[in-house]
Amino acid sequence: MFDKKIIITVNDVKMSADLNDNKTAQNIWAALPIEGRVNTWGDEIYFSIPVNAELENAKDVVSEGDLGYWPPGSAFCIFFGTTPVSRGNEIRAASPVNVFGKIIGDPKVFKKVSSGAKIIIEKDE
Repeated sequence: MFDKKIIITVNDVKMSADLNDNKTAQNIWAALPIEGRVNTWGDEIYFSIPVNAELENAKDVVSEGDLGYWPPGSAFCIFFGTTPVSRGNEIRAASPVNVFGKIIGDPKVFKKVSSGAKIIIEKDE
């Protein structure tokens, strides 16, 4: 079983997340720590990471707090609400993502993060 946690830090926001037991999560874990600059798209934060993964049980409608990997942009995505392509209250990615983890706690704290903010993803060991 792949029982790993990560810490996500952006400005004064610090959240933990559980990783799923899938290949995408394992590849991201192996690449940590990762630093980047976030982009925002509705209630989603995303940024490119040095991981290449194929689609893996990918879906375009996700749940609040899901962590997704978006193959077209090699991007780490944090979903915390609706996006510009959502229909109603659903949380919809631009195109299918590999869900590889889940935020522990209220992901809406990411609403105060603006585009360009520095993000750090590290192992919680």
